[in-house]
Amino acid sequence: MATDATTKFKNLDFLPDSHTEELTPSSHDGLHFWQFMISGSIAGCIEHMAMFPVDTVKTHMQAIGSCPIKSVTVRQALNSILKSEGPSALYRGIGAMGLGAGPAHAVYFSVYETCKKRFSNGDPNNSLAHAGSGVCATVASDAVFTPMDMVKQRLQLSNSGYKGVWDCVKRVMNEEGFGAFYASYRTTVLMNAPFTAVHFATYEAAKKGLVEVSPESADDERWVAHATAGAAAGALAAAVTTPLDVVKTQLQCQGVCGCDRFKSGSIGDVIKTILKKDGYKGLMRGWIPRMLFHAPAAAICWSTYEAGKSFFQDFNQQKDTGTVT
Repeated sequence: MATDATTKFKNLDFLPDSHTEELTPSSHDGLHFWQFMISGSIAGCIEHMAMFPVDTVKTHMQAIGSCPIKSVTVRQALNSILKSEGPSALYRGIGAMGLGAGPAHAVYFSVYETCKKRFSNGDPNNSLAHAGSGVCATVASDAVFTPMDMVKQRLQLSNSGYKGVWDCVKRVMNEEGFGAFYASYRTTVLMNAPFTAVHFATYEAAKKGLVEVSPESADDERWVAHATAGAAAGALAAAVTTPLDVVKTQLQCQGVCGCDRFKSGSIGDVIKTILKKDGYKGLMRGWIPRMLFHAPAAAICWSTYEAGKSFFQDFNQQKDTGTVT
């Protein structure tokens, strides 16, 4: 997940307060709350579906224990998956991703846009408002996405024993209880909060720099700017937060195909286990595929999201002028 690409605040200062209040409360950037949700949902699904094989490789590399793959290089992990189970193994768990990514991104973008409107006080360059809004969006969206992310990661592991999404859900509920679905929620939020902060800061700086390089063509090349800035932000944020992502994977995959099970489930307990078995390098397992995932994923997500916003902005303008057929 990333920062807002183009912030265009609709100027309502010239309207009387009574008229301003009559507008839809969630109207912002010329869009309504549900339009942000649809744009975000589509962007999230496209992003995660396109990059799913890379995510599978990353999950295998981060899962420590007697799981089939213990490789620390991308090539070894990928070759091991392909030789043992074939190309289809790269897409195991994609159903769970689809069920989680759409709703989670709908929540993320709609909460982000709503909070940004409240926090920014009309200043589109307020980086603190962007960061604060991103944290709020992360807390909300992770609450939606974490259960399906746990199911997805368990299905991604070889010989996990699960027949599919619903079989995994039922067995986890019966054998481990509802809490197992949120075992990594705290770690996920702690990971995504700095991820969002780094992502937002990098994105805004990169986008501003790209626009300043060629201001006369900013409108014509805005999608390229969004994609480039998003890719840079996604790669940097992913690298910085890899240790917490490793901890999250450990918590979500504990007890599956021989992976360690943790008594307390605390972040400190997991980190101590990783350091004992694999040293400090264990905390950076999967950092390359994580960067390879988040760089293009952010570019895809924000380009798609902005395209969706532009579609709805044009639709709303046509509706207001009575030209919608």
